[in-house]
Parts: sequence; structure tokens; C-alpha cells
Amino acid sequence: MNHPPQIRVPATYMRGGTSKGAFFRLQDLPERCQVPGAARDKLLLRVIGSPDPYEKQIDGLGNATSSTSKTVILAAPTQPDHDVDYLFGQVSIDKPFVDWSGNCGNLTAAVGAFAINGGFVAKDRVPENGTCVVRIWQANIQKTIVAHVPITHGEVQETGDFELDGVTFPAAEVKVEFMDPADGEGSMFPTGNLVDDLEVPGVGTLKATMINAGIPTIFINAEDIGYQGTELQNDINSDPKALAMFETIRAHGAVKMGLIKDLSEAASRQHTPKVAFVAKPVGYVSSSGKQINAADIDVLVRALSMGKLHHAMMGTAAVAIATASAIPGTLVNLAVGGGDRTEVTFGHPSGTLRVGAEAKEVQGQWTATKAIMSRSARIIMEGWVRVPGDCF
Repeated sequence: MNHPPQIRVPATYMRGGTSKGAFFRLQDLPERCQVPGAARDKLLLRVIGSPDPYEKQIDGLGNATSSTSKTVILAAPTQPDHDVDYLFGQVSIDKPFVDWSGNCGNLTAAVGAFAINGGFVAKDRVPENGTCVVRIWQANIQKTIVAHVPITHGEVQETGDFELDGVTFPAAEVKVEFMDPADGEGSMFPTGNLVDDLEVPGVGTLKATMINAGIPTIFINAEDIGYQGTELQNDINSDPKALAMFETIRAHGAVKMGLIKDLSEAASRQHTPKVAFVAKPVGYVSSSGKQINAADIDVLVRALSMGKLHHAMMGTAAVAIATASAIPGTLVNLAVGGGDRTEVTFGHPSGTLRVGAEAKEVQGQWTATKAIMSRSARIIMEGWVRVPGDCF
């Protein structure tokens, strides 16, 4: 039998925050993959190694976690006063689909560097030394993100001493601003309430804050579902009943938020919404063995991504946490002690993270103006990724 040879596609494998993914320039993709559709999805699935019934992604670049089963496509800007368009695809591990419904806040930290290296940022805007401000149009959610990328001798500076819990080695700090992070098509609180009663069959009626800032997120109280808020990955991910419970909560919350019309649609929309549970601060030992003291944090938060507890915190969920903490009366705000605040330090399975947010109430409607966090990013490998020529 004759089999088509493999083709090679220019790609860069990058870490951004606590995530990793394959980065592409739109013009480098095969022609039929330069437009949205089945061909593009099939190509990205093959690059990452999905769908994989073994859930290992051995035959691709994925590492069999939601944090590493990711793809990014950058293109020339479609919006004025922006440097680049950023499109994010969350690749399912065991199913044949790519979820385009949301952003990846962690990989955003790498987008600025890739945009500079990929020629999307005008050379006269890149200083010899200092910081390059990269204006990013997040195409999935139609929002502006501004990345502050350190530059040394005209090149992106990747090494440094900035430490990020959930990442083993230090690197250069990249400040990221999420501008107007709330959903522009409706209320930041889709139900119109800061706290709802969410009825979940088999679980009960849960108090829930459902917010669309950074990424659609459903916040619930840890104690209402039998947890402390100090849980690590294995405590949740080794428990099939717990994972099923969280997926049921997510599906019913998605319907109430208006993200899907029917529960059956949740299976094909794994990336959003997220489910997170919160609790008041207590001390715990992180997954790396680091002692986290109650006095060092404002709130405990654990969040699930693609059906599993995240090993740290999704960047977009961090935006939701910061925004919700800034609005008096939400479950997150109540867990941090109530009142007005412009930043929050929360404890997650790998350690802590400080995030700032600004929110205001206008004519009875809450809106977020900005969320800010620091991440880091670096190139792990660059060159070409090879895929069978008939995979797409």
C-alpha cells in the first residue's frame, strides 16, 4: 500500500504561565487549514496527539493534561491599534474536537513574545532594552489584552528570577493586562444575580456565583460539596464520583448562564464554563511541599479544567477570581472577608498567586475595567512539527 509522507509545519513549542502549547503563524499552516473548519481542527488534533483512547497523547505534542493540550494561532491584526490576532484552541484529549469557546490566560503570556519573534510587532516598537508593549486582540472572546514583554539587546528576554508557583524554574516576568475582561455581549453576571441557587440533581441546591469575566466561571462554596478548599490534584482527580459531580454542576451551570441550551451540549463544550470552589484561608502544604500559611492568602480556590482539577490555576480563571473578589456580595468576595478590594492573593494546589482587578457598578450593572497579573514564558523548542499528509 502507498501511504502519503509526513509533512512538516513551522511551529514553536512554548510555555506560558503554567501551560504549554504549540504556536503557529496563520500563514505557515497548510492552505486549507488557514480558515476555520474541519481541516484545521484535524491538523491540530494530530499535532497534539488526539483523540487518544489511552489518554496519554503519546503520538503528539500534548502531555495528557488540560494545561498542555493546547494550540495557538497568531495572525495579522484585524483590529486597529493592535499588533496581532490571537486565536486559542483547547484540544480534547480523548475526543475528536477542538474547543474554540474561550481564551487561555496562561498562554497569553507567551503570545507577546511569539508575536515579536514572529514579525507581527513593528521593529521600531521593539526597544533595544526595556519593555515592549504588545497589543493583542483575543479573537475567541473579542477582547484586548496587553502584554509587557522584557527586551534585552533587542531580543525577547526569557530568563530571569521571577518565580511562579506551578512552574519549576524561574524566568523573566511578563505583566499581562486583560482589558474590559467581562463579556461584552451581556451582563457580567448572566443571571442578573451575584449569587444564585443552582439546582443540581443528585447534588442539591448550591449557592453559586456565575460570572463571565476572563472566562465563564461557576464559583461554589467548598463546604457545600464536602471539601475544605485545600485539596490537591489527586484528592479530586482520583475520585470518579467527584469528577462526575463537578461535571454535572458545570453542565447545569452552563444552561443557567445561557452558554448552552441543553445539557447534552456540555460534552462538546468542555473548555467553558469553568467550575471553582472557594473557602476562607487556612494553612496547607502545596503539591511541591511548600507550606502555605493562612496569613499569606486572602482566599482558597480550586478550579477544574477539561474535567480535571487544575494543578495550579488557569490564567483566565484567575481573572474571574480577581473580578469576583472585587464585587461585594459574590461568594468569592464573601470568602475573602467582604468589602471593596482591588487585588487578591489566593491559594491554589501549587502555591499562591496575586491578581489585581478593577470593577465598578454603573446603573445597577457591574463591569470590570481591567485585570492584571504577572506570568512568565519561554520557548521550549522551535522548528517544524510533522504530521501525516492525509491527517487533515
